[in-house]
Amino acid sequence: MRKHIKSILIVVILLRVTISFSQDKINDTINTGVIDVVKPYTPTISDAFKVKEIPSLEDETTETKKEIKYNIFSFPVASTFTPAKGKAAVVEKRKPVRLFDNYATLGVGTYTTILGEVYLNHAISRSESVGGYISHHSSQGGIEDLSFDDNFSNSKINVNYSSRLRDLAWNVEGGFKHQTYNWYGVPPSQIAAASTNGIDEEHSFFSAHFGGDITFEDTYINSGSFFFRRFGDNQGSGENRFIAKATIDVPINDVEISTDIKFDYLGGTFDRSYTTNTEFNYGNFQVGISPTYEMKQDDLTVNLGFSAFYLNDKESGESKFYVYPNVTATYRLVNDVLIAYGGIEGDLIQNSYYDFATENPFVSPTLFVMPTDQLYNAYIGLKGKLSSNMSYNISGHYLADRNKALYKNNVIRNLAPQTNYDYGNSFGIVYDDVDTFGVAGEINVDVNRNFKLGLKAEYFTYSTEREVEAWNLPDIKGALFLDYQINEHWFAGANLFYVGERKDQLELEVALPPDPQSTTVVLDSYFDANAHVGYHINEQLSVFAKANNINNQAYQRWQNFPVQSIQFLAGATYKFDF
Repeated sequence: MRKHIKSILIVVILLRVTISFSQDKINDTINTGVIDVVKPYTPTISDAFKVKEIPSLEDETTETKKEIKYNIFSFPVASTFTPAKGKAAVVEKRKPVRLFDNYATLGVGTYTTILGEVYLNHAISRSESVGGYISHHSSQGGIEDLSFDDNFSNSKINVNYSSRLRDLAWNVEGGFKHQTYNWYGVPPSQIAAASTNGIDEEHSFFSAHFGGDITFEDTYINSGSFFFRRFGDNQGSGENRFIAKATIDVPINDVEISTDIKFDYLGGTFDRSYTTNTEFNYGNFQVGISPTYEMKQDDLTVNLGFSAFYLNDKESGESKFYVYPNVTATYRLVNDVLIAYGGIEGDLIQNSYYDFATENPFVSPTLFVMPTDQLYNAYIGLKGKLSSNMSYNISGHYLADRNKALYKNNVIRNLAPQTNYDYGNSFGIVYDDVDTFGVAGEINVDVNRNFKLGLKAEYFTYSTEREVEAWNLPDIKGALFLDYQINEHWFAGANLFYVGERKDQLELEVALPPDPQSTTVVLDSYFDANAHVGYHINEQLSVFAKANNINNQAYQRWQNFPVQSIQFLAGATYKFDF
């Protein structure tokens, strides 16, 4: 207690000394001169407000109120209600789907169709894996009103090895493919001659390839790859293709320029041309470089660059340089709802016998192969999301191709046919300068996590320089697909395709005049509907059924080559680990 009293006295003394010191300082600084009053002060007195007293009212109603007493009677009430304890709502969780590394599929169907596929993958360690697949699809044919075999077969085998290290990942693969088709599309006017001559309409292809790629982390060299393929057929044709690519970042004044480097070699041989028995060769190599600089500012992204190619034709010995623009841009007008994009690009497209035979297996082994000079591909469009589960894309483009490859029905050599494909039942390649204008629209809808729907439509117009028409190019293309997981076990889907009219030429060899007689043929548009349904018996075994060309149209994708009508196929898929 004494300690507290002493503390209080010390504080009071300090405050007193401080106040005295302050007053002395103030008195020392006040000027003692005369103060002049500019305006005399005139005091006024404000009105007084008296508080009114509560008046006393002499009335009967002001008498004292009678005191009222309340008596409350309480008694117990019997109740049988027992409140339940509160319980938080539980979110229903879907059972996690178990993933398998391997699967096998087998199906059989009409036209004696067999479909089989086996995919295998095995992890050797945490950073290494090896895998492969084998697939086969064949049909014994049986298209109505055909005089020649229309069976086909497509078999593939592939193996791969991959490794992922701390700073890089690499992969190598190799494979083999064998395909068999038939030149069965003989026009009615030539069936008798082809039957009499006993043509062998079978045409087989084979190819073997080997390649690999590597990706680096935190280096100026981002990635690299190489690919080699040997392709040939049973008519004495052979083709080699080698491609090497690399992507590097080139630093210039604290700015990195992403640069693609490409080397592409092509060389091949055909036993003969379409009109002579003379063997001829084709081939070239090209070296290309494509630097690109990316600029970003707020919602705008611009890529500025160009592509330069050096082309050397190894047969003629001629060399050429090509330079193309490579400029693209995107701008977010309204976040992800409305995005505008556009660009202008060009390319030197390397055509090959393999690419032609893959797109049209009824080509003759007598093609003239050369690259396409795509001067520019200018496009503009809008894309975005209409809602959280609906996206869209609308675009328009204009292409200028020089030496664009067009499929055209070969001349019917009815005067002196020499090969199995001289009867109007094969296709050749013609090159022309083609300008293409097109518009396209696309909508994708994820109704929910179990139902997806997509729709796409395209319209084209063509302008040619030398040819009468842009042969076998459609004016309209459309596609619709849907995928529906009905419940835990049932699933279904469908694909619908529409291709508009195309034009081809029917040419007949005559003695006089020397030029063949030609007639333009219009191939009707076609609609192809395909659907499938399946059932998961358990997490490993599923069964399915498919129906193709449901509308049962024997349409012609290529002139004189009708397709199989409605087809059915059923099978099973088994997933497993080992």
